[in-house]
Amino acid sequence: MQQNYMERAYDASLNQGLRQYMLKVYNLMMAGVAMTAATTYLVTVSMPEIMVMIATTPLKWVVFAAMLGMGFFAPSVIQSRSIAMAQGIFWAYTVLMALLISPMIGFALQINAGMDIVRAFLITSIMFAGLSIYGYTTKKDLSGMGKFLMMAAIGLFAMMIVNIFIGSSGFGNMISVAVILVFAGLTAYETQQIKESYFQVGGGDDATRMAIFGAYVLYGSFMTIFIHMLNLFLAMRGEE
Repeated sequence: MQQNYMERAYDASLNQGLRQYMLKVYNLMMAGVAMTAATTYLVTVSMPEIMVMIATTPLKWVVFAAMLGMGFFAPSVIQSRSIAMAQGIFWAYTVLMALLISPMIGFALQINAGMDIVRAFLITSIMFAGLSIYGYTTKKDLSGMGKFLMMAAIGLFAMMIVNIFIGSSGFGNMISVAVILVFAGLTAYETQQIKESYFQVGGGDDATRMAIFGAYVLYGSFMTIFIHMLNLFLAMRGEE
């Protein structure tokens, strides 16, 4: 009887710790989205000359290369260095994302497509919430699906690079649809992996670093879905 009580108390404590851990991940991820939104607004409205430079000069490739480099090195830095450095990497990533998407947002505002930005954000938020909840609650192991989707994401990235030189809007729209589907699945997979990481790292600084890394991963998926969702909305507007 006493053993059952102790087991229930342990399970309750574990569940509460997991909820707090996931809440920390989601709060930081949403704060990252808010930072990107604020920085994008600042660049497009208050400092449009920076947006123009990114859109029309090699600066866009510098920002793009910085994003790629951070995407490659950030996981190891976040998980192995100080919490302050992990936080710095995360916030720097959100600012770079804002610089990268500012020409797209600026273009949407210029053609009076502000509502398309809102629609893309709302649809992305609803999709993300539903898929992340599924990844958190499902008992099914998503690791096999996750590995397949990560390979698909690499393939789609290569196709996007090719399309930069081809410049096909139709091909670009097809890529955007595929990217949305792939990263929708990755959102569920990533959430499950973040949940499982809680049981592996325990508490303390390791848990804090893993929470930052979880926010970094989910933020990346959210923003990727949003960008390609907005791209489809703008493409449909161009066909009208």
